[in-house]
Formats: sequence, C-alpha cells, structure tokens
Amino acid sequence: MIEEFLTAGAVVLSGGAAYALSAARVVKQYERGVVFRLGRLRERVRGPGFTMIVPLVDRLHKINMQIVTMPVPAQEGITRDNVTVRVDAVVYFKVVDPSDALVRVEDYRFAVAQMAQTSLRSIIGKSDLDDLLSNREKLNQGLELMIDSPAVGWGVGIDRVEIKDVSLPETMKRSMARQAEAARDRRARVINADAEYQASKKLAEAAKQMEATPSALQLRLLQTVVAVAAEKNSTLVLPFPVELLRFLERAQQPAAQDGPPAREEQAPAASPAPAPAAPSPDRHREAPAVDLAGDVPAVDLAGDVPAMDPAGEVPAMDPAADVPAVDPVGDIPAVDPGQEVPDVEVEPFRPEGDR
Repeated sequence: MIEEFLTAGAVVLSGGAAYALSAARVVKQYERGVVFRLGRLRERVRGPGFTMIVPLVDRLHKINMQIVTMPVPAQEGITRDNVTVRVDAVVYFKVVDPSDALVRVEDYRFAVAQMAQTSLRSIIGKSDLDDLLSNREKLNQGLELMIDSPAVGWGVGIDRVEIKDVSLPETMKRSMARQAEAARDRRARVINADAEYQASKKLAEAAKQMEATPSALQLRLLQTVVAVAAEKNSTLVLPFPVELLRFLERAQQPAAQDGPPAREEQAPAASPAPAPAAPSPDRHREAPAVDLAGDVPAVDLAGDVPAMDPAGEVPAMDPAADVPAVDPVGDIPAVDPGQEVPDVEVEPFRPEGDR
C-alpha cells in the first residue's frame, strides 16, 4: 500500500516537473513577450524575467526592443537640376509596440528597408545638388518623416536617418573643381587689386613727403641699391642722380620757350617771293625772234644734252638775296624775213629739282 502511494507520488511529481519545465519561459531585459493562445493574441505583453505559459496551448514570441542600425543601399537618381547622383544612407529604428510589429506586418525589418529605399529616391528627385552637398540636415529630417509615417502603424519608431555619401559623376567633379578654382582665382585677384590700391595711396603720400625734401628720394634710391646688391645675382645697378635729371629738365624748358619767338622775328625780315631766276647763259642760249609766218626749220629734239650729276652739290640759295628783275617786255631786235634763221637748239624742260 505504501509502495503504491510512493509510486503515485513520484509519477505526479515527475509530471508536474515536466509540465513546469514546458511552461516556464525567460524573457531577456531587451525583449518583450507576445503570447498567442490557440492562435489568439493575448493583450498582456510579457515583460523581462521569468514567465509561465500553458503548454501546448500558448505560444510565446519574443520581440527585440533594441535600436536597429540598417544601412540603405546606394540609390541612383536624378536631382531637380538634372544631375545624376548615387546616394546611400543609414536608418536607426526600434520597435515601440511589440504586438503591432508582430501582427500588422509580416517582417518589419524588410518593410522598413524597402520604405527607406523608396523614400531616399524620392528625396533625391525633390532636391538640388547643392542641397544634397551642403544642406543635409534638412534632407535628413524630411527623409525621417517620410519613413516614419507608415512605420508608426507597424509598431516601429524611426529614431533618425542620416545620408552617408553622395557620389557624383567624374565630369561633374571636374566642373566643380574648375568652378572652385575660378572662385579662388577671383578672390586672389580682388585681394591683389585691393593691396595695389592701398599701396598706391601710401606711395602717393610718400611722394608728397619726398617732394618737400628731395634728399629723401636719393636716400631711398641708395636703399634700393643696397637691397639689390644683397642678392647673389649678376645685376649691375648704376644709380643716376635725380638732381641731374631735374637740371636737364629745367634747361630744356627755357629752350622750348625761346624757340618760337626767334622764328617769329625772322618772319618780317623775309623778302617778298623772288621772281623766277633768269636762265643761265651756260645752260640756255638766247634765241632770236622768229617769224611765225615764215618757214620754221625742224628742231632737233634729240640733240646732245649734257648729263648732270644727281649727287652733285647744289649751292644753297639765299632767299633774302637780291635777284635782278627780268623785264619780260624787253626790246627784241627785228628780224629780216629774208634772213636765214640759224638752227636753234632747244633743251628739254627739266623740273627745278633736277637742275
């Protein structure tokens, strides 16, 4: 009898231990337990620690409540200013409602990943290239709102979204590099021009100061010579006295002032235009009057004309010398019509410069 009771007690204890072992569950601190009893969701979510379920009736699902870091693959798109870029990002999210994350979506991780990719492509098309490069905080906030809106119904909360990298085409990189170089060159030229302007103002003030003391300019010249001589070069510097230049300048000014009056004094002394000079007896023969009604012998135009040396010295003529006037209406002796007319040698006409 006693043995039977002991055997029954052992069986009950072993059955109870087996039941307890099959019903016992441990939920970790970063997890939450969702229980389904006969396929129906239990309202109470099991917290961390030891918990019991009904074996063969209840089924416990553990949901991780930690923040998940999910990289978003690089998405290629065209910005609003028609630039092709590749942008990748990273999403930080966590489960805020274990029951909705388990019931309302099949796989919340996959759903968040797909939503992040589509939202990233959408934000690329709505933004300019400058915004992607310099105004990322605003884009991150907009991307977070786009992903968080549908994720709230899945029991998932988006913690933050960050754009990691923006890849540009090589042609765009070269264009941006040229633009940046041109901007730096422009700033350098503006700074150089400003420096030249300030230096010119200082030089003007120095010139006014040196004008009062001419010796200061000579001292400055000597300092320049010393500075050039300090360098190891083959440049030879010969300082020219500034006072000598000023002396020559002062000497040229009176000469320039005396020149025009001298020419004006000579103008009244000039005699009237001289009459045409009488032909030289050596070069022109005086021909007697010829009866135009009589027979005129042929004139030899090909006669020998003495050659003239063009390089010969021409005596200078004094325009003020007295030139005897020639009477064009002088007495010409009468010619007998029956008298023989000697041959007349006519010299070809030559300009005044060739004589």
